[in-house]
Amino acid sequence: MLEKNQIAPEFSSKNQDNQLLELSTFKGNKNVVLYFYPKDDTPGCTIEANDFTALANEFAALDTVVIGVSKDSCASHTAFIAKFGLKLDLLADESGEICVAYDVWREKVKNGETKMAILRSTFIINKQGKLVEALYGVKHEGHAQAMLERIQQM
Repeated sequence: MLEKNQIAPEFSSKNQDNQLLELSTFKGNKNVVLYFYPKDDTPGCTIEANDFTALANEFAALDTVVIGVSKDSCASHTAFIAKFGLKLDLLADESGEICVAYDVWREKVKNGETKMAILRSTFIINKQGKLVEALYGVKHEGHAQAMLERIQQM
C-alpha cells in the first residue's frame, strides 16, 4: 500500500480523447486528485464522477485537476463522459499498470466468487509530486466533497 508523504508513482496513459496524460505534466503547477473506480456507467461510479464534475470549478480554483482511472477503454470513457456531461479526464488503464503501481488491483469476493477488481481508492498528489492522501476502499457518497475539503486544507 502507498502511504502519505511518499513520492507518487509516475503514470502515463491515454484519456477519453486518446491523448497521453502523464503525472509529470502537473508537477510544479497543479495538485492532482487521482481516483480509481471499478467501471464506467455503473451506479456508484456514476455518482462519484458526477460529484467530482459538480465541484470541477472549485477544484480548478485550487490549482487542482481531477483524474479518474479505470480499466475501461478510451471509447468507453468517451461514451461515459458524453452520457453524463462529465468534466474530468478519465484514463484508460487497460493493461492495469497504473492500478498495480497504486496497489488498487485487488482480490475481491462478490456473490461467493473471488476475482480481481479495482478497489475504489483516491490519492491526492501535491504540486511537488508527493502523496498528501492515500485512501483505499473509499465510499462514493460524499467523497468528492471530502476531497475538496482536504485540498482546501493544503
